[in-house]
Amino acid sequence: MPIQRVAIVALPHVQPFELGVAWEGFGVDRTDDGVPAYDTKIVAATRTVETSAGYDMTVRHGLDAAADADLVIVPACVELDGYPEAILDLLRDTVARGAQVASVCSGAFVLGAAGLLDGRDCTTHWRHAAELAQRYPLARVDPDVLFVCDGPVLTSAGSAAGLDLALHLIRADHGEEIARRVARRIVMPPHRDGGQAQYVDVPIRMCDAGTLAPLLDELLGELADEHTLESLAARSAMSTRTFARRFRAETGTTPHAWLTQQRILLARRMLESGEDPIDTVAERSGFGTGAMLRHHFARVVGVSPAQYRRTFRSREAVAG
Repeated sequence: MPIQRVAIVALPHVQPFELGVAWEGFGVDRTDDGVPAYDTKIVAATRTVETSAGYDMTVRHGLDAAADADLVIVPACVELDGYPEAILDLLRDTVARGAQVASVCSGAFVLGAAGLLDGRDCTTHWRHAAELAQRYPLARVDPDVLFVCDGPVLTSAGSAAGLDLALHLIRADHGEEIARRVARRIVMPPHRDGGQAQYVDVPIRMCDAGTLAPLLDELLGELADEHTLESLAARSAMSTRTFARRFRAETGTTPHAWLTQQRILLARRMLESGEDPIDTVAERSGFGTGAMLRHHFARVVGVSPAQYRRTFRSREAVAG
């Protein structure tokens, strides 16, 4: 079932920016862009919540307003003497009834305190990853990903990764085009990953003054063409080894993997918005043949192009 009701928990000493990230993902009304609306509430154990920024928030909804939420989000907060037991119970109950919980940045520590990270893959901001693993040794902490979805427990890395996770959930429920509309409104790329698993080389990349962004923009308009490591390196006036190293530093992946991902995104948009035959979609998106498109599409998306079209095209036609 698609997510419809979202509760964002304001813990004591909540980080206002991370709370805002969660609200930006699900609380902003974008129905004028054809984006389905979410019933989103900020909830708290007390009427007034002290933030980490030194001011207090007045919260209209108590924790009982999250009792029927499809998704309960825990933004980062500053831990003092532990977390309110009522909030930990809410998180446990949410998972027990089959709904999802998610964290932004160090909000993962709250999920850990509730016992929800034990035996699960998870992540948090890279600066806190070692501490999270030490405090909750049964959790499998991966510091090299933007977000992790392990069953009903979802965790994201730094602040911006909370938006990556939100876009992932929106995409899973409503398709690529809706996710792109949300990303466009937020002014961020619809994908900020290096592949299907969202792996990145290092948490923060320090890029040279020169950037490959102009080349990447050109390639987005040339996905139907054939590209090789040698041809791309020549366009950038670099050796293949230097180009490959620079490309991974800026995108977190290889040129081949990046092109495949972008071609998949183009194919998804074509499947959602048109009736072109699969072979035509394959040719225009750069896969050449329908068989090659089916192979890569099933590997990355998890379903065939025909199944994806049946699932999302009618939904997009209604939403658009």
